[in-house]
Amino acid sequence: MNKTTKLLDLVALTVDLPEYNLYRGQVGTVVELLSGGAAFEVEFSDRSGRTYESVGLRPEQIMVLHFEPASPDSVRSMVTT
Repeated sequence: MNKTTKLLDLVALTVDLPEYNLYRGQVGTVVELLSGGAAFEVEFSDRSGRTYESVGLRPEQIMVLHFEPASPDSVRSMVTT
């Protein structure tokens, strides 16, 4: 189970999904936790806020985007684990 991804997190695709016209790097929002947090419904919207795709994704298909600098303590703990 992925414990770092939460509802309303902004995520980027780490893979191409041409069947949905979605490609690595596109940004979406987690709108639902599926299978107890083992998968996520991610919504992709245009600049006007209109959803153009909503798809269920596995943790390895997305990465959470962070907008705040990490504290030195959290960076050290990530490097040592």
